[in-house]
This record gives sequence, C-alpha cells and structure tokens, in this order.
Amino acid sequence: MADGGDGIQWTQISRAGFGQYEVAALMCLCGPVMLGFALFAGADLMVMGILFTVVFLPLGLGFWFQTTAEREQNRRLDAVGVPATAEVTALTDFDWDGEGSGVEVELRVSGPRFRTFETTWRRSHHPALRVGLRLTSVVEPSAGLFRVNI
Repeated sequence: MADGGDGIQWTQISRAGFGQYEVAALMCLCGPVMLGFALFAGADLMVMGILFTVVFLPLGLGFWFQTTAEREQNRRLDAVGVPATAEVTALTDFDWDGEGSGVEVELRVSGPRFRTFETTWRRSHHPALRVGLRLTSVVEPSAGLFRVNI
C-alpha cells in the first residue's frame, strides 16, 4: 500500500491467476478425504486427516475468499478504471526468505483524475524491468486500487 499524499491508501491488485480456485478446493478437501479413507478403508490416516483438516481447511477457505475479492477488484478496475502510466524509478534486489531473490520496484503512477503517487512493488525478477521503463496501468481513484501490467 502507498500513500499518495492526498489521504488515499493505494492498494495494488494483481491478476487472479488460473487455477487458484482449484488449489483452494484441493486444500479444503485433502483432510476430509484422508479422514474418509481412514474411516471407510481402515487406513492409518486418522491423525493425518485430522491434522490436514484443521490446518488446510481454514487456509483453503481463506485463499478462496482472497481470490474472490481479487477477482471482484479486477472486474472493478476493468469496468471503471482510468488508464495510467507507471514509471519505474528504482530497482533494488532483495532476498525472499533465503529461498530466492526478487526485485523491489519503485513506481511513480500518474494519469488523469488522480494525483500522482509513488509506491513500491515486490515481485520476481523480469528481464524487461529497468529504470525509466513506462508500464501501462489502470487506476480506480475512488477505491484506491491500481494494477500494473507487465
């Protein structure tokens, strides 16, 4: 989130990817399926089934609801968003939990009907990213939403 100086808390939205609902459903179902095997097939999966149900069912539901909200925000951006330009002002490498590196992209987003604001975007490396690059973006000023397309 970024503050554009006008009191609006800007929130970046990414495109909801393919398969997110399927992953959420698998997370929700893995524990109950193990419990079913334990009960009906006599498999030694009772403890694992309970553990997977307790852990993955809430995570799967949370992922499902987050995906739903993200898709609604994308529909709103597509319907009433204002075309804008996001200029890359700085790139900084960072370590993502010791597993891999990413890049922190500093952006200046400008366009009609809203005050120019600056924000940072953490993402994986992309060969096209460089300082001075202008990316197309969409901004919904009344809701404080924006999406950068790369």
